[in-house]
Amino acid sequence: MSEEVKEELKEEVKTEEAKPAKEKKPFLSENAIEIITVILLGITALLTAWASYVGSIHGGNQATNYAKSNNIASDGNSRYNEAVQRMAQDQEIWNQISEYEVAILYADSIGDEDALSENVWKLQWLCYDNLTDEMAELIGYDSYTFGDGDGDIDDILNWLNDESGKAITSPFVNEEFVNSYFEDSFNVLAESEEVLAQGQEDNANGDKFSLVTVIYSVVLFLLGIVGVFKNRTNKVVVLIISVVCLLIAFIYMLTIPLPTSGGIFG
Repeated sequence: MSEEVKEELKEEVKTEEAKPAKEKKPFLSENAIEIITVILLGITALLTAWASYVGSIHGGNQATNYAKSNNIASDGNSRYNEAVQRMAQDQEIWNQISEYEVAILYADSIGDEDALSENVWKLQWLCYDNLTDEMAELIGYDSYTFGDGDGDIDDILNWLNDESGKAITSPFVNEEFVNSYFEDSFNVLAESEEVLAQGQEDNANGDKFSLVTVIYSVVLFLLGIVGVFKNRTNKVVVLIISVVCLLIAFIYMLTIPLPTSGGIFG
């Protein structure tokens, strides 16, 4: 092989070595990164607005339920106080009935007809004006029979001496009877507790939506600084972190109950 041919081959080899290596096509081009970032910015902005809107509704429902609970509780407390007063009045009536019963039994035992007739008359009028149907049933007092003018004294004596002892047993030893005074107020106070619990739930859900909004704000920040980086790898890393945070916030938001009322929820 001549020297000239050898020189030509060497030149060709040098030329081949001097050619730049063919670059690999990147996974995400600059244009693709920009498009994805813009799309994610739009989605995150919409989700942030939605989370803020729903959270504000929860906050409004919380305030409404707290105020409603206070009003209902005030009504329940008023009814409770009224029940206490009614029970105190009925207890006073029972104390007077007991006094007349003792006086009737004593007058009958000593044969004092005048005292017997007087105390029977007092008992009749006291029960006629003040004895409730519930108390009358518990002590076995029959207003019609004991006040029809036909053997009333004998009827009342038979009632007082009955073996059942209902006539001389205080109705206030009956727990069910005592609770009946407060049943209405307890129901109203229970309703107040339910409304308060709903308000507390709205408060907790509102806080959760606030947390979601904060995470979305972080995502918006990360997406906003993607374009700052010159290195494509750094851009992709920040973009991936943004997507992960966005998915976490979105999945968590789906687990939070929506408001029961208010806004578009009725």
